[in-house]
Amino acid sequence: MSAYRFPSALTVLSAAFLLVSSNAAVAGPQQEKMKACNAEAKEKALKGDERRSFMSGCLSSGSAAKPTLTADEASALKDRKKQCRSEATDKALKGEERKSFIAECVKA
Repeated sequence: MSAYRFPSALTVLSAAFLLVSSNAAVAGPQQEKMKACNAEAKEKALKGDERRSFMSGCLSSGSAAKPTLTADEASALKDRKKQCRSEATDKALKGEERKSFIAECVKA
């Protein structure tokens, strides 16, 4: 018989459980915050740079987060963005020119 002993199944399972549970405890609150921010960004139909900016503010301390919109305001904003994107398509705008046009159009 060799001098090397295989660890018991209980020892291996215990080690795996401790490893997984310690990672879950550390990542828990941040994961919950990420889920909430993702859900809110999806609800607002944010894409591209707008989404990145929103997520950055949402995940930070909260001071940089955009104020939340009412359902009517969010719907109006979504309609305005759709209209601006349509105008940009009609003007055959592409790339950075399209992005800046839509950003200015939504602000107006």
